[in-house]
Amino acid sequence: MRTAVPSVQAGRMALIGMTRAELRAWATAQGWPAYRGDQVFTWVYGRKVRDFAGMTDLPRTVRQALAETAVLAWPEPVRRDVADDGTVKYVLRLSDGAVVETVFMPHERGRATVCISTQVGCPLRCRFCVTGAMGFQRNLTAGEIVGQVLVVQAEHPEVSGWNVVMMGMGEPLLNLEAVEKALDILWDPQGLGIGPRRTTVSTVGVVPGIRRLMHRPVRPRLAVSLHAPDPTLRARLVPVERKYSLSELVETLRAVPLKTRREWITIEYTLIGGVNDRPDHARRLARLVGSLRCKVNLIPYNPAPIFPFREPTPEAITAFARVLRECGLTVTVRHNRGRSVMAACGQLGFEFVRPRLPKGAEG
Repeated sequence: MRTAVPSVQAGRMALIGMTRAELRAWATAQGWPAYRGDQVFTWVYGRKVRDFAGMTDLPRTVRQALAETAVLAWPEPVRRDVADDGTVKYVLRLSDGAVVETVFMPHERGRATVCISTQVGCPLRCRFCVTGAMGFQRNLTAGEIVGQVLVVQAEHPEVSGWNVVMMGMGEPLLNLEAVEKALDILWDPQGLGIGPRRTTVSTVGVVPGIRRLMHRPVRPRLAVSLHAPDPTLRARLVPVERKYSLSELVETLRAVPLKTRREWITIEYTLIGGVNDRPDHARRLARLVGSLRCKVNLIPYNPAPIFPFREPTPEAITAFARVLRECGLTVTVRHNRGRSVMAACGQLGFEFVRPRLPKGAEG
């Protein structure tokens, strides 16, 4: 398949977001050897250069042409909130003024995870998710998705190994073209070199997107947010259930071609106190997903003052996990990081809905 040269917007070509194949095509279109595109790709993503003069192994004519026709536009950090557990929430401004949030989570032995956004807001409006309460503005471009990783990596040179999770603001599979392009850039060994096994895409259950993404020759890890073991309760919590039913979703997951023992689907389940956290819910969840090659990740609900929900008790969490394990499932309980700065799962975007709160409601 021939690779098209990306279009130029406002007279300038955005380099962040271009794949190596696209940059090779661009180079040959200028009459230069294709390997010049490889060099530009490595400078942009591997070495994270911020200006064309720094691309020192390129001829001056190439650097001048880039300066005249292209831009290196990174998202701009406008705020950094550091949580008591070392998590950092970045508020990033995009070129059109739109704002997204990205989360850095350090781990032991020099590793870290960056949780990135794929949309400004989210159209799916899950009832316990702050981002859904924001509403939806637009999809991110591939460059804006990858740009979040560039910003965070540049700020943390001490990290020797990275994981990327697309679990921030938005539903990745409703922006699949940009997500797939971003994955190709993240995985390229001449650039960021973050492998597929270190990359997770999370979805609330957009069935056509799962089918397309998970039948790629190279694919990321998949996390699917269920949050309820039956259609009625799920429709109350996750309105997309009315479009892509739980039964259709599970059948789609059953058809995912997992070929090795190192491949599995992660089932995400947010435990909300008094809503979906009883042992009976756990037994029904086990029956629902028991035939899948999966791991269940339990996420204690992270409170936000715009919702009436409460956290599950430690006893409820323990009992729920015990039932699943007794049914033969592999279970983890997420240690929710960044809660003190509203950076935990389901809390991103709080700064944008805060003005809607009645006076004194945050306390």
